[in-house]
Amino acid sequence: MSTTTVAPLTIEDAERLVVAARRAAEEAGVTVSVTVLDAGGHLLAFRRDDRAVLISGETSTRKAYTALQLNAATADLVDAVQPGNLFHTLPTALDRPLLFIAGGIPVHRDGRLIGAIGVGGGAPDQDHGFATAAVRALA
Repeated sequence: MSTTTVAPLTIEDAERLVVAARRAAEEAGVTVSVTVLDAGGHLLAFRRDDRAVLISGETSTRKAYTALQLNAATADLVDAVQPGNLFHTLPTALDRPLLFIAGGIPVHRDGRLIGAIGVGGGAPDQDHGFATAAVRALA
C-alpha cells in the first residue's frame, strides 16, 4: 500500500498568503486583518494593521477557522446557515464559534486540505476577493 505525502502549509507559505491578501486589499484602498491556519487549526500567520477595525482580527481568525472546519469558502456557506437550512444549528455543536461571512478560504495542495486563510476588514465580497487572490498567488 502506497501513501501519498502532501507538503504541509509552511510558515513561509502563510507569510506569502498574508502579503498577497494585504497587497490585494491595499490596491483596493482597504485595510484588513489576515489570519492563516495550518490543517490542524494552529495559527501560522496573523497580521492586523493598526488602521483596521479592531474586531477585524477576530473576524479574520473565525473566518479561517470556519473555512478549515468545513473545507469550504465561507462565502459558499452563508445560505446554509439560515433557519431551516443545512447548517443552521452547527455553530453550537462546535467548541469554537464559526463565522459565516465571506472572506474565509480553505487552502489545498494536490487536492488535500492543508490550511485556511481568513480576511476581515472590508465588505464581505471584498474580503472574499482578497483571500481568493492570496490563494491564487500561493499556487
